[in-house]
Amino acid sequence: MTDHTPIPPIRFAPARGARIAYQVFGEGPATVVSIPPMAQNIEMAWERPEITAMFDRFASFCRFVHFDKRGTGSSDRRSHVPGIDERVDDLRSVMDHASIERAHFFANSEGGPMALLFAATYPDRVQSLTLWGSGPSMMPPNMTAKQREQQIDRHQRFVEVWGTAQSPVVDRFAPSLAGDQAFRSWHQRYERHAAGTHSLRELLELSLDMDVREILPALEVPTLVLHRSGDQVVPIEFGRELEAGIPNARLVELEGNDHFGYAGDVETWMREMEKFVTGELKSRPRRTRPHPSVNIVTLGRFSVDTGGTAVPASEWGSRRARQLCKRLVVARGWPVTRDELIDLLWPDEFDRPRLGARLSVQLSAVRRVLGGGVIADRETVRLNLDEVSTDLDRFHAAKDEPAIVAAYTGEFLPEDRYDDWTGPTRDEARSRFVSAARNLATRYSEQKHYQRSAELSRRLIEADKYDEAAHRMLVENLVAAGERGEARHAHAAWSTAMAELGIEVEPMGSGDRS
Repeated sequence: MTDHTPIPPIRFAPARGARIAYQVFGEGPATVVSIPPMAQNIEMAWERPEITAMFDRFASFCRFVHFDKRGTGSSDRRSHVPGIDERVDDLRSVMDHASIERAHFFANSEGGPMALLFAATYPDRVQSLTLWGSGPSMMPPNMTAKQREQQIDRHQRFVEVWGTAQSPVVDRFAPSLAGDQAFRSWHQRYERHAAGTHSLRELLELSLDMDVREILPALEVPTLVLHRSGDQVVPIEFGRELEAGIPNARLVELEGNDHFGYAGDVETWMREMEKFVTGELKSRPRRTRPHPSVNIVTLGRFSVDTGGTAVPASEWGSRRARQLCKRLVVARGWPVTRDELIDLLWPDEFDRPRLGARLSVQLSAVRRVLGGGVIADRETVRLNLDEVSTDLDRFHAAKDEPAIVAAYTGEFLPEDRYDDWTGPTRDEARSRFVSAARNLATRYSEQKHYQRSAELSRRLIEADKYDEAAHRMLVENLVAAGERGEARHAHAAWSTAMAELGIEVEPMGSGDRS
């Protein structure tokens, strides 16, 4: 596991009537100031590995500064929510307090109009603009009174469910993470810490009137526009409008439908931005390390192999030591708090000092089995992935569909399927496998590799015996391969599974390729 950027301290820039919270990290030669979107919380953002990974990437090539708008996040929350002109002044206050005379700007979503106005107001302080998922306004041009009224109604519904289980933010802004229940739950809490409903309502009302289209032709700052083609929050047409309106702006249309930059493919757009900001892409050879001799298996079964030999169950000393090891695998090298581990292992006991000592005993057992492999401090515990490898880590490192399918050797920790803490990881792994296997099976079938497609269809059925599409694909491929006897057996299994759901399957021959 590579080293991560240390969490920087919160600093406060004095602005008129408020303090603006900001952080500075990274040691690159360029300075990048990030202009915030609608509402965020720079302090809480470090809790999620997806966001921290993006911060690590920024820190690899620049000195990065980000801040929370007044009235949101870690900035003074009792202050009123500022309009775009006040936001420009607040940005200048942050730069002055951080002793930044001139910087590259990275403006996210609603931060785009603010960054564009700052660049028009203080061009000598802006080296370049990178606009992510943004536009000159957050509203379409020439919006009618009726359309405005409809938008206000949508905003009101959005505010009402902000920070609740009904919030649409994850589904719309980060659809690639929508299946991760842990992320969904975290983000609902994050929303509550980013802005209260009163501030959010003000922010949305102000967004209706933010429009800097008329200043675009006068901008002379180098501009890179990054926009995902499937963005449902700020459509790609807004990015195209920026490219057309700003002299010498360049638009890079990216694949994907995530609005949040840290979701989906991060490296592609980061490489574009690094080259734009620094003029080059530094070669970053990965730190080499010997392949760990300890391997933890969690897909299909739980096993720890040392030097190719499975560790017998008797070596663990207790079931709790095994559960502790499994929970650390779920974290994939990220720290887990001691309190969480204590709650997992001793859910009905409350003597924390005594339980802390007992946790140390279990950690000792895990270290003994793994030959080390654990890093612990007073607050957290994590696996040392320089010393231990896991099949779960390799599965998530697989990029193309054949590699994903090959790396998935079974359900995650099947013996612990009824433990709540295993559910999100199990569902995420299964979903990733199913998507890759289905696409690959369809491609094999189109290429007339019927046996290979049938093999993948069987694996899909093993993952979910009620997967009707996989049953159908299996029967069709067996018929196409001339295996009609096998096809009849597959059809019978399909009928039996669907009957449990009260669904009748069409007779053999009515829907196949024969």
